[in-house]
Amino acid sequence: MKKILFVVLCSLLAACGFHLRGVASIPFESLYVSASAQPAFVAELKRRIEGSSETLVVDKLQDAEATLEIIRAAYTKHILSISASGRVREFQLRYQLLYRLTDAKGRELKPTSSINLSRIMPFGDAQVLAKQAEERMLVRELQSDVIHQLLQRLAKTERK
Repeated sequence: MKKILFVVLCSLLAACGFHLRGVASIPFESLYVSASAQPAFVAELKRRIEGSSETLVVDKLQDAEATLEIIRAAYTKHILSISASGRVREFQLRYQLLYRLTDAKGRELKPTSSINLSRIMPFGDAQVLAKQAEERMLVRELQSDVIHQLLQRLAKTERK
């Protein structure tokens, strides 16, 4: 019975187009990451590039086949709604990444592009500490999702 249920479930998942994310195949052997962004973001980005592709992240611009310039990686928090008594009820957390990609000769492979993600976080005065922890978690998830989207975009880059 369990076998039949498993086969039916797998068939349904395959029929709807479901598939695992997989890894991004970046079309460069080496990549230099130029960034003035937060060091933690850059370190995570480099780790994910090397961990999910055959691309080597190099420390010298001269050794790179392409350069990924992180122009801006920023998180912002905005009040989304307030109650009748003037208390905050929801925040919108936003993460924006501006980047561009050039080859070794300086030709633009991807012009300045942006990835913008946001999450809504309900807020309650009684749960301030829990909400702070939730906010940190949501920011980490936003950062991870931005990096994933960036890797997917880099994988679709055509070499000139």
